[in-house]
Amino acid sequence: MHPVADLLRPELAELSAYVPHPGNYAIRLDANEAPALLSSSARARLAEVAAQTNFERYPDASVEKLRHALARHSGVSPEEVLVGVGSDELIALLLSALSQPRAGTDTPVVMTTTPTFVMYAMSARLRGQRVLELPLGSDWDLSVSGVQAAARVAEPSIVFIASPNTPTGNKVSLERLVTLIEALPRSLVVVDEAYVDYADSNQIELYRRYPNVAMLRTLSKVGFAGLRVGWLIAAPELVRELDKFRPPYNMCSLSQELASVVVTELASEIRCIVESVVAERARMTAAIDALRGFEVTPSQANFLWVRTDQPAQLVFENLKTRGILVRSFHARGGRLSNQLRVTIGLPSENDALLAALEALV
Repeated sequence: MHPVADLLRPELAELSAYVPHPGNYAIRLDANEAPALLSSSARARLAEVAAQTNFERYPDASVEKLRHALARHSGVSPEEVLVGVGSDELIALLLSALSQPRAGTDTPVVMTTTPTFVMYAMSARLRGQRVLELPLGSDWDLSVSGVQAAARVAEPSIVFIASPNTPTGNKVSLERLVTLIEALPRSLVVVDEAYVDYADSNQIELYRRYPNVAMLRTLSKVGFAGLRVGWLIAAPELVRELDKFRPPYNMCSLSQELASVVVTELASEIRCIVESVVAERARMTAAIDALRGFEVTPSQANFLWVRTDQPAQLVFENLKTRGILVRSFHARGGRLSNQLRVTIGLPSENDALLAALEALV
């Protein structure tokens, strides 16, 4: 046993590190990354900016240039923006800063849904916080009765709601989201819009209407996962307090410079990527739905939530033998035993997946 083993948080024994599926695959449709659609001129511009970076200097600790660019991109003021290393750092920062237990309790409570992005619950449990997970309904939407029942059990410090949600791909219905926000006026409701670029609308109106709402966004799903840039939109007074928890120089110079160019000069590139993915999403939805034994939940994201009559594990393993990696949720059991999440790739990659599924049928 390591000499400091007794100092480790006991929650670590119950958790596993987040590790993507290992191995080399010709086609990876498992991580909700955007396909390689960036133009050669855009790549050349990014290379030019990278070449001008002063690597010997520390990054701008205030992230001022990028904050202003992301604020303009989001339609808010720079004082409402906090930038992090992807959404993951911002989730961890929120959980660390808003960790004061409610009166009469000794442990902060965090609420989210299930299934959803695993890092909400995992990050909370790593900090010894209690997690309440609300099972989504049969339509993969919020259950109003579940929200009301959970609110009677405990008043959470933070509520994380991904909309569009992963792995299900659907947006939470606005009416049900409002019900949750109004039922928990003293909780910070964080609406994670990681996939909102692919949706028919955003939910920024909720942030403007309710003082207990904040928004998460990222560049990771629209072609720039390698930059690791996420941002929180929240009330300036909350951003100022949260900024005290942000590590100094958390955003490297290269990410700051390149992301600033992406959301200003290359905004049209993002639009082209999104349009291509949305068109392929419609094509793939129709094609998979037409296959016997497969059913697709209507998606507002850059992936499809696919139900299979066969056990998902069998389909998953069969696709792997053909060099195609998707995401299976069979290990969670229950209704997830027959669910796959399939990222929208290049047309050629999508065609290869369709051919593999047709061969299974």
